Amino acid sequence: MKKTAIVCMLFLLLAGSVSAKDYSTYYQNLPTAMPTVSAPTIPANTVNIKDFGGIGDGITLNTEAFKKAISALNKQGGGKLVVPAGIWMTGLISLKDNIELHLEKNAIVMASPEKSLFIKEKDGKKDDKCTPLISASKRKNIAITGEGVIDGNGAYWRPVKRAKVSDTEWKTFKEMGGTETEGGKLWFPFNLKHYDNIAETPEAQEKMRTHLIRLTDCENVLVEGVTIQNSPKFHLIPTRCKNVIVDGVTIRCPWNAQNGDALDISSCKDVLIINNTIDAGDDGICMKGGAGKKGAEYGPCENILIENNAVFHAHGGFVIGSEFSGGMKNIVVRNNRFCGTDTGLRFKSGIGRGGKTENIYISDIFMTDIKDEAIIFECTYIDKKYSVKDDEKKTTVAKDAPFAPDFSDIHISNVTCRGAKTAISAHGLPGLKCVYDITIDNSTFFYTKKDIDTDETADVKITNTKFYTFEK
Repeated sequence: MKKTAIVCMLFLLLAGSVSAKDYSTYYQNLPTAMPTVSAPTIPANTVNIKDFGGIGDGITLNTEAFKKAISALNKQGGGKLVVPAGIWMTGLISLKDNIELHLEKNAIVMASPEKSLFIKEKDGKKDDKCTPLISASKRKNIAITGEGVIDGNGAYWRPVKRAKVSDTEWKTFKEMGGTETEGGKLWFPFNLKHYDNIAETPEAQEKMRTHLIRLTDCENVLVEGVTIQNSPKFHLIPTRCKNVIVDGVTIRCPWNAQNGDALDISSCKDVLIINNTIDAGDDGICMKGGAGKKGAEYGPCENILIENNAVFHAHGGFVIGSEFSGGMKNIVVRNNRFCGTDTGLRFKSGIGRGGKTENIYISDIFMTDIKDEAIIFECTYIDKKYSVKDDEKKTTVAKDAPFAPDFSDIHISNVTCRGAKTAISAHGLPGLKCVYDITIDNSTFFYTKKDIDTDETADVKITNTKFYTFEK
């Protein structure tokens, strides 16, 4: 017995959770039952990136230093990789089981502007898509923590629409080199002055644009405290993961960053999103569930709790869609604030990418200066490409349409909105039951154009709700 006790004590000394928080306090008085998440347990081993040749001078490439440090920790069963103050230029970082990437204050991990560093090669053949700066696949117990910054150097990747930038900004982009198309309406970071292309055309290179952090099929994930910014595309994407915590993170990029989603939770289960600050170029906190048959196979986003977050610029504060064929189930969104988003609560999808929502409860949402709709249900959504052409495809409704949106069992209450063009907008699809069993209760809206914009295709019950606007 004594020997066993000593072994147990040694194990406890060698391993410790990366977070001492009791997350159960967030799960009080939920309107639907869901399991409590827990932080991953990371062994107490610690290494410093400098010990593996890392140099944080903003010039030296640290890809090998990160690889060696993570490999050394992996051989010890895992641990914490400390990145101290400095600018750590790097290529790909791949996390392994039981690894915590910890960025100290004033540490900036920056993606190299050399795009070729993000193309993996296997058996002498290069991938046709780029890999995110930080990734993990089929891993357990991984964490990204600290007070530092992860910067995707997105200006070297993203196309820019002339209509979305000032004359000064446009001049700055052109000084980088690049390529203008469509009569000067669009700029691509193609044929830059100092960095090589990775494709034959601007359009082909744009399709290779990658995300910043992607965690796929992982279990026990924590992202805490760090700032994640300036991604080439989406910023943080847990996909098909289980037991995920995103706590106290800042996600930011220019308001006009093309496809600049902040946080996309895709086909995940048991997720806690708390205390985060978001200011992004596209959707803020977004739930996705795959498109079509493959998305349905992945299953729903399930058991998601979203609380005490602030979203500033974004296309939507809280969003479901556009693709969610796997469904959405048991989602609670409460005590959040949206200040200056295009829309507040946004439910968007279209034929071929829709699914079913169940047990969605949204309450105590505070909104100011919403550009368009405070609450919107749209069922004819199509992705907007980088192009500014006017001949975008139109969505048509086919009989027995596959994977049509099924927005139902959604219950919204205690929303306070000061300033929106339209308070509530809901439109389904002719001949299909797409928006129904929706309740909006005990809310207050100050709108500037219209209070309620719905039609016979949508069944929304609004009770105990007040609408105000300017006196005529």
